[in-house]
Amino acid sequence: MRVMLAEDSTLLREGLVRLLAEEGHEVVAAVGDAEALLAAVEPAPPDVVVLDVRMPPTHTDEGLRAALEIRRRWPQVGVLVLSQYVEKRYATELITADTGQQRHGVGYLLKDRVAQVDEFLDALDRVGDGGAAFDPEVVRQLLVRSSKADPLSRLTPREREVLDHMAQGHTNASIAAHLHVSQSAVEKHVNAIFDKLDLSHTSGYSRRVLAVLRYLGS
Repeated sequence: MRVMLAEDSTLLREGLVRLLAEEGHEVVAAVGDAEALLAAVEPAPPDVVVLDVRMPPTHTDEGLRAALEIRRRWPQVGVLVLSQYVEKRYATELITADTGQQRHGVGYLLKDRVAQVDEFLDALDRVGDGGAAFDPEVVRQLLVRSSKADPLSRLTPREREVLDHMAQGHTNASIAAHLHVSQSAVEKHVNAIFDKLDLSHTSGYSRRVLAVLRYLGS
């Protein structure tokens, strides 16, 4: 894949460049701030961008805003966001952003996950293929609900388990392998989740994201 990186830590940025090159990916740009990333994407959009949420000059939400801009202007580009912490508002905004396209890759990983090289590369591949990849800790915190009118309370423990894996971006086949059940069993659980969360008549990949985020607060 053609990949662009935006990370203000020179050490991490250069480490990612080397890792991706060794895995056969083409790193077409590696920059230290969001403005430079957008300038690089505009003339030649890559397959995937990997970027930090917080970057210069204010180290608040520059990366997140760049990610949303990329998803809006170049929805064919996969976006994999890295963050030091789980920032629920940013994660929710990124995942639910409407690109106007049926297929778009998006991911949100904690930086600690980058050290797990196989998991990071798997997430990159999923995002590059138009799928989703969310850190399990991000999913756990997004699923923390108040007890008041919690729509997820209608799910069985197994359906919650399936939903957790769906939110991380796993396919039905991958979920079946992780839970040691048949793929047909997973498909039944997924359909039950859609029914209980009133998503049966929503088409496309978005159902898998909406199943987690539809009722989340900001």
